Amino acid sequence: MSFLARMKNTFSFFTDSWSELKKVKWPSRKELISYTLVVLFTVAFVTIYFYVLDLGISELLRLIFK
Repeated sequence: MSFLARMKNTFSFFTDSWSELKKVKWPSRKELISYTLVVLFTVAFVTIYFYVLDLGISELLRLIFK
């Protein structure tokens, strides 16, 4: 493949990518903040859940092997 053909493919890729990005419906600032808060609360909840579960299993194993 020649240099010019590769450059044409590269240019075509970026042109197509730019046109696809124009089609995207980007979230508003309010939506972005609400989505971010949902993710942060979910991560915090899952972290606390697994922490408590780990404490429980650790205590159970400590009682079994004591």
